[in-house]
Amino acid sequence: MNFRLTETPIKVWTASFQNSDKIGVKIESDLISQNRLKVFARYPSPTGQFLDDAAFYGNENDHSTKIISSNQTQGLIQHKLQSTDYYTQFYFTDGKLREAGKHYFVYEPSSKTKTIELSAEFSAKNPKSSKTLFADAEKESTSGWESFWKSGAAVDFEGSTDPRATELERRVVLSEYLTKVQCGGSNPPQETGLTFNSWYGKPHTEMHWWHGVHYALWGRPEILEKQLDYYFRSFDKAKKLAERQGYKGVRWIKMSDNDGNESPSSVAAFLIWEQPHLIYMTELLYRDKKDKKVLEKYKDLIFATADFMADFATYDKEKNRYNLGKGVIPAQEVFPAKDTYNPTYEVAYWDWALRTAQQWKERLGQPRDKKWDDVISKLAPLPVQDGVYLSTESAKDSFTFPKWMTDHPAVLGALGMVPESPKLDKKIMKNTLDIVWKRWSWENTWGWDFPMTAMNAARLGLPNQALDALFMKIQTNTYLKDGHNYQDGRLRIYLPGNGGTLAAVAMMLEGWDASTGQFPGFPKDGTWKIKAEGFKKMP
Repeated sequence: MNFRLTETPIKVWTASFQNSDKIGVKIESDLISQNRLKVFARYPSPTGQFLDDAAFYGNENDHSTKIISSNQTQGLIQHKLQSTDYYTQFYFTDGKLREAGKHYFVYEPSSKTKTIELSAEFSAKNPKSSKTLFADAEKESTSGWESFWKSGAAVDFEGSTDPRATELERRVVLSEYLTKVQCGGSNPPQETGLTFNSWYGKPHTEMHWWHGVHYALWGRPEILEKQLDYYFRSFDKAKKLAERQGYKGVRWIKMSDNDGNESPSSVAAFLIWEQPHLIYMTELLYRDKKDKKVLEKYKDLIFATADFMADFATYDKEKNRYNLGKGVIPAQEVFPAKDTYNPTYEVAYWDWALRTAQQWKERLGQPRDKKWDDVISKLAPLPVQDGVYLSTESAKDSFTFPKWMTDHPAVLGALGMVPESPKLDKKIMKNTLDIVWKRWSWENTWGWDFPMTAMNAARLGLPNQALDALFMKIQTNTYLKDGHNYQDGRLRIYLPGNGGTLAAVAMMLEGWDASTGQFPGFPKDGTWKIKAEGFKKMP
């Protein structure tokens, strides 16, 4: 970055380390030798608001910040904030770090030079790393990004006459970058990644599918696998949650911190569609190389997940079937928990996940679980009325009342995001897509609803409609110049839209288990010229 201050040029270079929470900075200017350029660090206080931009500097007495150590080439700052303690380790070329005010620190470089370098590392514990400067960050960043772009899958739409091809390629490339930067850590990310807090800084496990699945489909399963460490860390707490509610197995916590501590939420206690995600994601890891080590690593998580799912289903003696609910909030969150049962998407996902868990038993040479089989064989049918799938069995005439045609059109996820199920009739789903397309309140949807709809259309053999879904002209389907999926003034970025786009495009290119032919999700009318490599099939 180049700019001027009092007509004096300043050049700034910034690079990020790839394997630690650390950045490197290089600054070049005559102002340094004139003692007129300094670098400051200021520590904010959280506001407790839904969206916190980490730029609130009031409430100064609610937290404390101090220099722990300092000399001519380093400074260590400790920040105490309620129950949280963290450190910032600075390394720099010749100079000093001093406290200039409450929670305000300044690095004053020596006037003997016109160029300075520094690094800043954030750590929950006192960092013990060796000295690093900008040159180290630049080297690690360069090699890391080169490795990323040379790995995994790639697609080229050059030569296509469909005017949307260039825009799709732009969204794809920028979404690859954004999800790598924002979502490639060891935890399920926030919907707004690392840019600013959303939902009080808590990740949502029901969104993990949209954040993580695309990595495996794009030939980068190692990034997805790194995120799955969260489920090992939170296993005991998820098990206690299930026990507290009277269920077997583990109930994955919808809204938690990175250690699995449950956060209060009026929705979290009733949401269930996050439960099968782990089975889906680990199934993708296994399919990558058919490595039995993956089965051994995750089997306890998978079987405990399936145990909860089977136990959660309630047996209806009168109809000789298992129901999901009452007492659930579906992915389409407009339905009251106390009245809702058998939402179409959740029933289809439950069926697929339990069947897949049984496949894991068989792959490991273990007997099938009798309880799981009983639930699979007697799970409630997908609710149908007038040749159309209902959003939930409890909401008759779902597509007559406007209040039921808003939020996520999750009924379409029962085929698309969820693989084809023996319970599903594709003719009925085609009717459902037609109704949803015409009647849904698309202005009241979210960024991942459009790739979800595209995946549904692709599996129904409607590639033109799949593309139309990806490019529907709705505000929440907006992709800004930097690639971010804009929702509204509250959520200026929304990464599930980016991850969803990558997942949908991968599926449309490489196909799914039941698909045939090359690029099954794209039209065969000659308007699309496609070169692709490295993609993996979706189940």
